Amino acid sequence: MEKQFLEMITMHKATIHKVSRLYRDSPEDREDLFQEIVLQLWQSFSKFEGKSKQSTGIYRIALNTAMACYRKKSIILSFTERLPDKEDSNIDCENREKEEQLFMILKKLNEADRALLALYFEDFDYREMAEITGLSENHIAVKMGRIRSKLKKTLNPSK
Repeated sequence: MEKQFLEMITMHKATIHKVSRLYRDSPEDREDLFQEIVLQLWQSFSKFEGKSKQSTGIYRIALNTAMACYRKKSIILSFTERLPDKEDSNIDCENREKEEQLFMILKKLNEADRALLALYFEDFDYREMAEITGLSENHIAVKMGRIRSKLKKTLNPSK
C-alpha cells in the first residue's frame, strides 16, 4: 500500500505543487501546505474506492485541505514580486514571468474561484469539476462565466 501511495504522489506532485502555489505565497508556506495535503491524502488513501479518476480525488483533497487550512489559522503571508517554485525551474525567463503574472492575478480571486480555475486549467470538464467541488454543473458554468468576466476586466481595465 505504501508503494502505491508513493507512486501516486510522485505521479501527481505537480498538481499538489500547483494547488500549494495558488493558496500560499512564501516557499515555506507552500511546502507546509504540500506536506499537509500529502498527509490528508495518506489518511484517505485506504478509503479511495476508484469510482472516479485518481486525479479527481487528489484535487478534491488538495483543494479542501488548502481552503480548510487557510480558514483554520491566521497565516502570515509575505508578498514577493517573484514566485519561485521547485516545479518550474526549467521554464525559460519569459514564460516564467508570464506565469508569475498569471499567478498574481489568480491570487486576487477568492479561494472558490481559484479552485475552479485550477481545475479548468487541468482540463477537467464541468461534470468532473462538480464531482470534486460538490457544486452542480450549472452552478460551475455560471461561476466560470463570472470568473472569465472578472479576468477580462483585470486584464483589460480600459474596456
